[in-house]
Amino acid sequence: MTSRRDFIRNTSILGTASLTMGTLGQAIAFPAFSGAKGKMKLKFRPYTLQLNHVFTLATSSRSTTPVVLTEIEYEGLVGYGEASMPPYLGESHETVLKFLGKVDLSKFDDPFQLEDILHYVDQLAPENKAAKASVDIALHDLIGKIMQQPWYKIWGYNPVNTPVTSFTIGIDTAEVVRQKVKEAEPYKLLKVKLGRDTDKMMIETIREVTDKPICVDINQGWTDRNFALDMAGWLKEKGVVFIEQGMPKERIDDNAWLTENSPLPTFGDEAVQRLPDVLKAYKVYSGINIKLMKSTGMREAHKMLTMARSLGMKVMIGCMTETSCAISAAAQLAPMADYADLDGALLIGNDVFKGMTIQDGKVTLSTLPGIGLKLI
Repeated sequence: MTSRRDFIRNTSILGTASLTMGTLGQAIAFPAFSGAKGKMKLKFRPYTLQLNHVFTLATSSRSTTPVVLTEIEYEGLVGYGEASMPPYLGESHETVLKFLGKVDLSKFDDPFQLEDILHYVDQLAPENKAAKASVDIALHDLIGKIMQQPWYKIWGYNPVNTPVTSFTIGIDTAEVVRQKVKEAEPYKLLKVKLGRDTDKMMIETIREVTDKPICVDINQGWTDRNFALDMAGWLKEKGVVFIEQGMPKERIDDNAWLTENSPLPTFGDEAVQRLPDVLKAYKVYSGINIKLMKSTGMREAHKMLTMARSLGMKVMIGCMTETSCAISAAAQLAPMADYADLDGALLIGNDVFKGMTIQDGKVTLSTLPGIGLKLI
């Protein structure tokens, strides 16, 4: 079998994506910020999501998530976008607003110049991945509305093939965990945050009240690979189906060793941000978790999916805590995914959109054009 190092040394693979290009969009009130005047007008405003529960991971806790909502207006149509900034991305309202203030869409006459526009946006400044995603999503939404087609149709995907979505249960006390499991009754797969010294308590508490399949997200919380392997064996016995980002992303050899020896598949999350990371993840993880806020949006996420599939890797479409805008954008890729973790909008109490829905636990795509949104 070809080693991972030999594969990377000897192989050059380019991720490719078919980037072919309704209802009119109605603008949210965006009074504070506006881009330069031109045929396409970018507007944006900060917003703060209120979580239904305190959200605790291996390394942090929070009750809110800052986002920035964007829109691109063109000839009477409006495309919507979003940047969501969980702490580990290193972005904030201030950094996103500063970045978007640099974006000048008056340079472009035609929104169908998708590659040129998003290349221009990408080179404005390094990083700023969520900020870039907010422009990408709004542009895709706009183009879909011009074409009067949802993006899953433009990409040629069958909406019947979408997977079920997991419902996330953060680290908490046994009492609150039981309450969260009860709230997750409509969902067929639970995603459990682990990575602290309460890992076994979390799983055992859930198993007291349900036998549903579980996937676990360690958020890099395991630091010893022998411990990680022991936990993988124990988790398999408890009905867990895969492990997400078990060890710190910098520990490439340890993660590869865990994948090789684990009885459960492994997925790279923090380790897989953009397109070049997919090739680096080959034979380090069984699969990858693609999130628009890491990938800079739908364009690159689609390329990542194509590359992962060409390498025979599993694909999960994931999310941050987001409104239904970014969730619905990510859901356009769901028919080609093995797993979906698209519950971000379900975890908040102040969504401003209605888009992708969950029916009988399954990702269900809207037939509306673009990314399939309505304003609430």
